[in-house]
Amino acid sequence: MPEYAPGVPMWVDVSSPDLARASAFYSNLFGWDAQVAPMPEAGGYTMYSRDGKVVAGGGPTFSPDQPAAWSTYVCTSDADATAQAVADAGGQVVMGPIDVMGQGRMAVFTDPTGAFISVWQPQLHNGAQLVNETGSFCWNELYTRDMPAARAFYQKVFGWGAEEQPFNGGSYTTFQVDGRSIAGGMDMSTMLPESVPPHWLVYFTVDNTADTVAKATELGGSTVFGPHDTPMGPIAGIQDPTGAVFAVIQAGQPG
Repeated sequence: MPEYAPGVPMWVDVSSPDLARASAFYSNLFGWDAQVAPMPEAGGYTMYSRDGKVVAGGGPTFSPDQPAAWSTYVCTSDADATAQAVADAGGQVVMGPIDVMGQGRMAVFTDPTGAFISVWQPQLHNGAQLVNETGSFCWNELYTRDMPAARAFYQKVFGWGAEEQPFNGGSYTTFQVDGRSIAGGMDMSTMLPESVPPHWLVYFTVDNTADTVAKATELGGSTVFGPHDTPMGPIAGIQDPTGAVFAVIQAGQPG
């Protein structure tokens, strides 16, 4: 992906209270090489690459109250205008927009249902160089308790279209940019306990879901759900040893 259109997820990174441990986990699980930014102002931010191509990032959590988590960044041509659109659409601006050492301009928001989402206005850093292949992110999925409110928000802020499909007795929303599917979402009300907040889940492509789950367990991770079959391939949710949750999918192998 040499460049991303506005509205398309372009980057993911993990925040962890023990970034060294998280880096070791993902390096072993996905075959990533980890490179810590040498500048003190970078705060230990780490770039992960596979086959010489950048696939994701990682940084430390900044307070004991901040949970370990994966974040999704949506491409924008104007972070300030997007922040205003977020406020106008009923979301909250949590951080920024701020410039990041000449790499880009970013901001963090919550949608009206409580899910965190970030944006990135590229400068030197143009997002993930490898996606939809083994060891790289391939999908971003919203879990919310008010999908109609979420759909309306993302349509206003990013111009996303939305298609509904039957799924597990309910429906699955596929978000689109210019007719291309770029993310998904579903109502989590009957799926997850109230203690789980609305969130965006990051999916990574793997060669074998069951083998990845077994390896993650050996490396100190734990299984959150699955493995189970889906029309798109076997999936599973995994929690890394520092608490961040992500998902994996064995793409191209329908269940």
